[in-house]
Amino acid sequence: MDTELIKGTLSLLILSLLKRRAMYGYELATTVRQETNGAFEWKAGSLYPSLHKLEKDGLVRAQWQGKPEGRQRKYYHMTQTGEAVLAEKIESWSIISQAVNQVLEKPNE
Repeated sequence: MDTELIKGTLSLLILSLLKRRAMYGYELATTVRQETNGAFEWKAGSLYPSLHKLEKDGLVRAQWQGKPEGRQRKYYHMTQTGEAVLAEKIESWSIISQAVNQVLEKPNE
């Protein structure tokens, strides 16, 4: 798969998944892999820097959760700012994907 084509979708998909519910990093990667039938295979080297940037930008917030005597996981939650940015990204994606499809689907002359 052409990684250049999918680079811009990382934050869009992360925010979309977090809109459903809070998730930890591995859960995000597993969910996107399952829901895309393996087309998206996020590695820690791209996922976690993206999550940290989204957190720095105020689009998500992180919270450690778990039992005090058990394993702690860092869950990421969508913020109101993140919801607004997600709506903008969805609108942009819709425009871009429609425009690309128009070119790809145009018959040869």
